[in-house]
Amino acid sequence: MTDLSLQDQYGPETVCFGCGPANAKGLRIKSRVDGGEVVLDWTPEPHHEAFPGFVNGGIVGCLFDCHCNWAAAYHLMQRAGANAPPFTVTADYAVKLKKPTPSGVSLHVRARIVESTDDRAVVEATLEAEGIVRATCRGTFVAVKAGHPAFARW
Repeated sequence: MTDLSLQDQYGPETVCFGCGPANAKGLRIKSRVDGGEVVLDWTPEPHHEAFPGFVNGGIVGCLFDCHCNWAAAYHLMQRAGANAPPFTVTADYAVKLKKPTPSGVSLHVRARIVESTDDRAVVEATLEAEGIVRATCRGTFVAVKAGHPAFARW
């Protein structure tokens, strides 16, 4: 596993709320490759809460959306033998909130590719806190071409 996140390697000027290193008010997640998975450790703060001590479900969804998108982009880059990831967007994703997610502790997200073609990847992910799976996700992420609003955005 490298110390440099995918976001810092391939999109240091990105301003996305969830994953943009250049967004001072965003979540600024750091996704890293660890073997066959892409992993994330992130600690929520009180302003990420739905109620005292527990993370808002929308924040959980944002973590999954951005982290899985980077997992897909990295996978598609590797599949193509490219030097940089393609610009990818979320086609769909579904989150299952299984247990309340506590705030103020490290959250660990694991994402893995379960299906792919040349221009899309299906990703499954889990979010754990205190050794317990709190939420799961499955989504489809698609590489976009020139002319799409997200093309060349990182």
